[in-house]
Amino acid sequence: MAEGIAGLLEEYAGLEAKMADPATHTDMALSRRVGRRYAELTPIVTALSDKERLTADLAAAEELAGEDPSFAAEADSLRDALGAVDERLTRLLAPRDPNDSRDAIMEIKSGEGGEESALFAGDLFKMYQKYIEQKGWSMEVLDSQETDLGGYKSITFAVKGKPSAEEAPYGALKFEGGVHRVQRVPVTESQGRIHTSAAGVLVMPDVDAEEVEINEEDLRVDVYRSSGPGGQGVNTTDSAVRITHLPSGIVVSCQNERSQLQNKESALRMLRARLTALAEEEAANAAAEARKSQVRTVDRSERIRTYNFPENRIADHRIGYKAHNLDVVLGGELQPLVTALQEADLAERLAAATGAAD
Repeated sequence: MAEGIAGLLEEYAGLEAKMADPATHTDMALSRRVGRRYAELTPIVTALSDKERLTADLAAAEELAGEDPSFAAEADSLRDALGAVDERLTRLLAPRDPNDSRDAIMEIKSGEGGEESALFAGDLFKMYQKYIEQKGWSMEVLDSQETDLGGYKSITFAVKGKPSAEEAPYGALKFEGGVHRVQRVPVTESQGRIHTSAAGVLVMPDVDAEEVEINEEDLRVDVYRSSGPGGQGVNTTDSAVRITHLPSGIVVSCQNERSQLQNKESALRMLRARLTALAEEEAANAAAEARKSQVRTVDRSERIRTYNFPENRIADHRIGYKAHNLDVVLGGELQPLVTALQEADLAERLAAATGAAD
């Protein structure tokens, strides 16, 4: 452990030097990598500094308390503070997903339920949009297919966090991946019957271009005319782009920009994220027998959550989370659920680390 911490401190010092070097910031890709890793290590280094300071203060307070009992209360307070720092360090040093510090790309697709499913996909998008605003992050819609009633057949958007922030979008949003089920009376239902429909959410790390090698010969690029709800033309040129990655069969498209070049760049960005997610899914499946994850994030066919409108209830089936505040959650107050999922994942990672150590 001591050797590992010494290595982290040495790495952090090297990153500080790079952050101060103007040459680092002339290379945008290098600057992003250095900044991302620096943001990962800063909370750990801060906690280690706090631990060192509190340990010295506690030793001094205990020595004084031996001579003057009035210092006993201060020693108890420092002991509690040191325990809290130790707990924070345990969390920070637990094995983690290396993509947690990245930005995210999210895709929402309507599923079973026709127009009602598309409207639900729109509700999910608004929920994430409000949550992202609360976090102080930014959102960029990369592609969308809207329906006549204002829902979405599909919508793909990128979420960008704050530089050097302790929490990044992917680490918070990755547990949203899976099938979301809704139970409510659709606006298209004339007899007041409750229907069940679903929408799928895919969450992927937003990776840099140089991190994923894509051979141009493996791509089929098609261009077509953008269209809006009901086929209404919104562009008179062939600016929309569809890219098929032949080896994997992954298809991505983008029509939101006016420029064909911009749409192609956005589509390639989506493709890099999809390829990264696919590689991680294959790795997770290969390791499934060795470690079954309590909070799975890559199985897009898994029903993870139910939104019950008549009971104003939201339930996450992976961790047994239930709350009767669906209206509040759809208004963007997603953090309690995100925190519960992160806590469950942390407990599992700590248990796995303890088991490996034994």
